[in-house]
Amino acid sequence: MTTPAQAREREMLARVERLPMSRPHFHLLFQGGLGYTFDGMDGAIVAFILPAAAAVFALSGPEQGVLASSTLMGYLFGALAAGMLGDRIGRRRVMMYALALYAAASLVAAFAPNWPVLLAFRIVAGVGTGAEAAIIAPFLSEFVPSRFRGRYIGSLAGFFSFGFVLAALLGYFLVPPFTDGWRIVQVIGAVPILMLLWWRRALPESPRYLLAHGRVDEAEAVVERLERRVTRATGRPLPPPADAVPADPVAERPASAAAALARLWRGALARQTATTWALWFSITFAYYGFFTFIPSLLVQQGLTITKSFGYSIAIYLAQIPGYYSAAFVSERFDRKWTIGGYLVGGALSALGLATASSNGQLLAFGILLSFFMNGTYACLYSYTPEVYPTAIRATGMGAASAFGRVGGILSPIIIGTAYSGLGFFGVFALTCAVLTVGVLAVLVLGVSTKGRTLEDITAQTTASS
Repeated sequence: MTTPAQAREREMLARVERLPMSRPHFHLLFQGGLGYTFDGMDGAIVAFILPAAAAVFALSGPEQGVLASSTLMGYLFGALAAGMLGDRIGRRRVMMYALALYAAASLVAAFAPNWPVLLAFRIVAGVGTGAEAAIIAPFLSEFVPSRFRGRYIGSLAGFFSFGFVLAALLGYFLVPPFTDGWRIVQVIGAVPILMLLWWRRALPESPRYLLAHGRVDEAEAVVERLERRVTRATGRPLPPPADAVPADPVAERPASAAAALARLWRGALARQTATTWALWFSITFAYYGFFTFIPSLLVQQGLTITKSFGYSIAIYLAQIPGYYSAAFVSERFDRKWTIGGYLVGGALSALGLATASSNGQLLAFGILLSFFMNGTYACLYSYTPEVYPTAIRATGMGAASAFGRVGGILSPIIIGTAYSGLGFFGVFALTCAVLTVGVLAVLVLGVSTKGRTLEDITAQTTASS
């Protein structure tokens, strides 16, 4: 029997579902997208400041390797912490804390007097960017009607590509010409601290999060404000709500962060957690293998274009159509099938890269590889929050993202070790085999999410929890 409180909750969710896509949704997209832009820039900038910082501090090879991995190390812990905190203290608060942490750490790293300080605060900056990356997608997914969610969150993830391009431009035009250019780009990385003023004033808390925590009046205030803004933006009366959205079947709050993590592996949810973790690990392992370690192997093959700025910027620019094409394709063919298709495209592009016999072929297949791999990420940022209930949605996203970063950290190590025994083509085969695990996981174990409300998906993924 439906209680009055449950009826009120369902009616509010139906009101969110009936909203047409309009300026208020795009404002939220731009606000979250700017966060992802600077996250992407921070993740890519280390590669450009590394040579200059290595010269200033006379870093050894192992020290350079640790510094190169600093962002990923911080990212792992930041993503996991943000997920657990986002389900307990709110998505909006975690977003703002993460942005402040990242910006402050970037500023301290810019003035680092020695290598240990630089390393420590690059890791802390990674904690901030990892937290932001893990929390923004589930936060915004809870505002968007189901019929638009795939392209919306995929488009949000596309902002990462702008950050990579920005990092390449800053790295090229500021680092080599100026003695302290590597410090200047990190100061620029602290500029997003100004966004806090905007976020604090303009960002509402997720109504689904508020409902899951029993804060019904606050949730209704957020929904009413969103409705007023949409009405003003469209200049038309809102359509009537459709059938009431079912309440989240797993709406109760876990007693602790440990309980939230344990719930990810309980009952039917364990299948989706295994799927998302396998996806994040395989894609991130392959991505960092292809774009971090493989270029040095290609140089050994005599293809020196991988050292050029032109190659780097072309690879980064290919991310943009990769992200946005997948965002729209996933709305037509469903997230799980788009992920599988783009992963296959990435594997074929990697094969072309492995057999490239000229710099022209290398550039072409490198662009295709960047296109397909980043398109996969666009779908992954949409798919992962969709398969978890509201009470643990941020935890699910954060844990999967964190586990993926383990793949990114291990990839260069494993590939570097395997190269002596497997050789050039063996390394490519190994990386493609890891990608195959991701393809099989999503196609066999994944669920269809196209056009379905978050609550409807939850009903399926928790059916036997």
